[in-house]
Amino acid sequence: MRIREETYWSWADAQLHSRSHDEQLSDGTSIDVQVRLSRTGATQLFLGIYTCQGNALVEEYYDNRPGETMTRAMVWGVDRARALATGALPLETVALRLQA
Repeated sequence: MRIREETYWSWADAQLHSRSHDEQLSDGTSIDVQVRLSRTGATQLFLGIYTCQGNALVEEYYDNRPGETMTRAMVWGVDRARALATGALPLETVALRLQA
């Protein structure tokens, strides 16, 4: 079970349809990437990386991905989540916060 942080709850809106990608890596780390269209039509993205115990390593919420479709934003988010989870991008530079 994932233990969601404040960033996820800032993102969560049960009334908006979203698409999601869940993946578990060989070390037990899991990634969760979700995209949706806001009420105003903006493409929004959430990505989370969680330990095998469910604790958040990273949660990011992008309020707007200008010029990107939901599909394109999903691809970008999955690539970013994998890079963060595998160490290709350092986790130290990422904050558990809202991204604009």
